[in-house]
Amino acid sequence: MRRSGILMPVASLPSKYGIGCFDDSAYRFIDQLEKAGQTYWQILPMGPTGYGDSPYQSFSTFAGNPYFISVGELVKKGYLTERDCEDAAEGMREDRVQYGVLYEKRFALLKKAFVKSAIETNPDYIAFVQENADWLTDYALFMAIKDSQGGKSYLEWEDDLRLRRPEALVSYKNKWLDEVNFYQFLQYEFSRQWSALKTYANERGIRIIGDIPIYVAMDSADTWAHPELFQLDSDGKPIGVAGCPPDAFSTTGQLWGNPLYRWKFHKESGFSWWIQRIRKCFEWYDMVRIDHFRGFDEYYAIPYGDKTAEHGKWEPGPGMELFLALKKELGELPIIAEDLGFLTDSVREMQKESGFPGMKILQFAFDAREDSDYLPYRYEKNSVVYTGTHDNATTYSWWEEVSPQDQSVAMRYMNLSRFSSKKKRTWAMICLAMASVSDLCIIPMQDYLTLSNQARINTPSTLGGNWQWRMRKNAFSDALCEKIKRMTRLYGRIPSDETTGQ
Repeated sequence: MRRSGILMPVASLPSKYGIGCFDDSAYRFIDQLEKAGQTYWQILPMGPTGYGDSPYQSFSTFAGNPYFISVGELVKKGYLTERDCEDAAEGMREDRVQYGVLYEKRFALLKKAFVKSAIETNPDYIAFVQENADWLTDYALFMAIKDSQGGKSYLEWEDDLRLRRPEALVSYKNKWLDEVNFYQFLQYEFSRQWSALKTYANERGIRIIGDIPIYVAMDSADTWAHPELFQLDSDGKPIGVAGCPPDAFSTTGQLWGNPLYRWKFHKESGFSWWIQRIRKCFEWYDMVRIDHFRGFDEYYAIPYGDKTAEHGKWEPGPGMELFLALKKELGELPIIAEDLGFLTDSVREMQKESGFPGMKILQFAFDAREDSDYLPYRYEKNSVVYTGTHDNATTYSWWEEVSPQDQSVAMRYMNLSRFSSKKKRTWAMICLAMASVSDLCIIPMQDYLTLSNQARINTPSTLGGNWQWRMRKNAFSDALCEKIKRMTRLYGRIPSDETTGQ
């Protein structure tokens, strides 16, 4: 079936107190998606972000981001006052997330709500903690210890804590029990609010596409609690880390720094951790995009301590064994494979065997030197087409950045005049994506708003200025919804019971 949706990070919603969250703005966004004839909302990873604020470097692969908790909901429950929330958001911008200010003020506000809640006696909270004990206990203790250590990476903790010696963990948990309960409270509220929002979306025909990184962060509860899953030495330090080799975009490659999986152990355990992880994902999402899909075929291993990614080497991954294990345990899974970049024949074969749709990015399609695999006439129906992703320039600014030769190819392909405005060119690119044979078309919200790179989400391999863009209140107007719906109907992406009156 032909369908379409919008890529919009939760953090980018125009919420009231400094960052997008599960409040009225999220419910309104879902209402606008329905009005616009869309059936999917794609978001970025929802884990708690660490240094650098990247959702792809989270303190836990199972936990949710406390910033997404609606403090307005906590006001309704009597845990906070409006004045509390306004004071904590004083000076914050409406168009950018200011993570430093947010870190300093939001956790103090949430701590105040926790104290007022007396949550430890709540039967629903007690049940939640018990049901999620397999990851929540370690995560909450990890965060409590981290706070007591001034935020230092667990690799810098004293040996008793870093190496998880039982007597030290018991002692620390007793000492910091309130902190442990605080972090469990945050996950309870996150889960409760997200579940309500997702139910609201599903009841209106909107499905949620989640996004998970292939790797976990080095400084995470996952690495600390389960060192057996990763390539660590006897002292708990990494042997190698993840990244990408040098290419035309980066002469020294990309050094991500994530710990590498000990795939032999995962295979011997029946991929039980991965099954647990993916099961959790499908509690949160209706469809999942897995980042860096090629890493399951081969992964790039860089010696720990290297300053660049130049001296890594490719090692074999689990291949289809992992996905067959997931299918056996969880059934057919609606997964999108992020298959961008250079692909080997074995990666293509793995994706074909999996049946997962790959991604097509129109900004990669127009190359004056040769025909590109991303040109729409080369697409298969079993694919997901985007104008660009969170890692790309907005399409409006892409027209400024692309070489004159490639720009000429794009304009001839879309039959555009050299006098056409960048706004018209942006909508032409959206129409090209919508008109393609791809079963699913996802357009970033910034492209529908024809925004410049001031609204760009992320520039890979850079620090600072990323993950900050927020949509202005009322920017997703009823008039824009109607325009999107007309186009969606024109290109056959409205559900069948709504296709009359084209």
